[in-house]
Amino acid sequence: MSTTLYPASATGPTDGGRLRPAGTGIRPKKPPVRTRERVTLPAGRRLLLRAALVPLDWLLRLVGPHYRPFIWLITTCPPRLLAVAGRWRAVRAYDHAVRKVPAYRRFAHAASPGDVDPVALRLPATDKANYIHPFTIPERCVGGRLPTRDVAIDESSGSTGTPYNWVRSLKERATTHTFISHFARHCFGEGHWITINAFSMGAWATGINMGIALQRTSVVKSTGPDVDKIFGTLELFGPGHRYLICGYPPFLKHLMDAARERDFPLRDYRLMGLVGGEGMSEGLRDYLSPAFQPVYSGYGATDLEIGLAGETPLSVAVRRAAREDPRLRQALFGDDSRLPMVFQYNPLSHHVTVSDEGELLVTISRLNLLSPRIAYNVHDEGGVASYAMLEARFRAAGRSLADLVGPDVPVAPELPFLWVHGRKDSTVSVMGANIYPEDLEQALYSEPDLAAVTTSFCLALRESADGTVRPCFAFELREPVTPARQRDFQERIVAAVHRVNADFRTAMAEHAASVMPVIELHPPGGGPFAADRTRIKQTRLVRTQA
Repeated sequence: MSTTLYPASATGPTDGGRLRPAGTGIRPKKPPVRTRERVTLPAGRRLLLRAALVPLDWLLRLVGPHYRPFIWLITTCPPRLLAVAGRWRAVRAYDHAVRKVPAYRRFAHAASPGDVDPVALRLPATDKANYIHPFTIPERCVGGRLPTRDVAIDESSGSTGTPYNWVRSLKERATTHTFISHFARHCFGEGHWITINAFSMGAWATGINMGIALQRTSVVKSTGPDVDKIFGTLELFGPGHRYLICGYPPFLKHLMDAARERDFPLRDYRLMGLVGGEGMSEGLRDYLSPAFQPVYSGYGATDLEIGLAGETPLSVAVRRAAREDPRLRQALFGDDSRLPMVFQYNPLSHHVTVSDEGELLVTISRLNLLSPRIAYNVHDEGGVASYAMLEARFRAAGRSLADLVGPDVPVAPELPFLWVHGRKDSTVSVMGANIYPEDLEQALYSEPDLAAVTTSFCLALRESADGTVRPCFAFELREPVTPARQRDFQERIVAAVHRVNADFRTAMAEHAASVMPVIELHPPGGGPFAADRTRIKQTRLVRTQA
């Protein structure tokens, strides 16, 4: 699908991305007049769609809030029927946004006619640049105004350089909380546990919402990423309980490393992990496994919503099988050097497609959103496949998806799969070799003793005095930097990246001197890691050259 930029001239004179109010003496220039049928459904088809979806809407209202009836519904309903119903709901969500949301109506009318086909769901992609920046928050709300109550404002982490604010209704937050609690029960069982919520608290979407959602399935203490409070909570309640610790993937590693340094008996406790906010390699899952069993990740974005998709026992088994079998990996995910994270999602709630550029486009198909998101692009590269399509790819590689089911992988609903390689712009490129943070993470966790002394890592470019630009692998260490440790990282990390990244192997064979990485080791908070003190997510890519 194409991304159609909304022309500034079509919104009229602007002030910081906001339409000038009426009465200023300047009349906004109207967008080109287009036939309404190009962007909305004909009235008769809209009535048919509503009539077809009303029984499903009532059924979802009845069973959606309850875990076992909901699992029964998505397990017994044929996957093809779920897919068709999800598609219809996405068409309805699009039509609803065109009719009810002033910003989206203007955006859709400004799109070229070939980009808009509601029935075929060929829709222009929205993102920060072409939809969030040009329109104000009220213009992006249903009815063109911000309600005076029952609204929460979430702030994104600012990992792209600028924090954004996102408004959500009480009903949409309640729905999100319900499905996160269902996901947790599916992955961690229906027994009792205590949740320690170590996500950052405050205006960020994940922390507060995870705490509220998991109160439906467990006792919750929200500590934030505070090691002392977490160890204190474990000591207070003792090892007789199961604990689910939620946080960013690097924080769970930090918790394990801190326990080792303090001689805290973390392994005496039955711990489970639920992570999110950024990707997690299988190497990190292996690193966490002595203390955390199991560890699952959720996928979402503040731009969209948390809980968009989640790892399941089956999706993790698929990913780990692909890690061990190169032929299977290529059949499933193509030639990308990064082993993607693999999730499953509910097609009745989210409709996910892939753009021509290989980026995920997400339509939230529920109608209770205050600010609807239609074909929204956070610029994550990835793919989607139905359960049947993934089975076919397994067969093409001489494997069987059913063979992954066993004692640790229960039979699961045949929900579609979604995989994420990473952000489109998270790369450094030298001599035609694209190197990603995921490559560096795989390399680091393939060397567990180096991972144990590393707090964080990032990629950068470094320019030498003669103008040669080389990739830089920077690491933040928990211990003093020594020449011996410098040699370890130089030899072993470069060799590991050489194993996992075909581009890098080719470039090294052609001209090693131009692409041999600079290895930088920094003390805590040193160099590019100084900025992490004021961030809720670790730096992974440094754009500046030095």
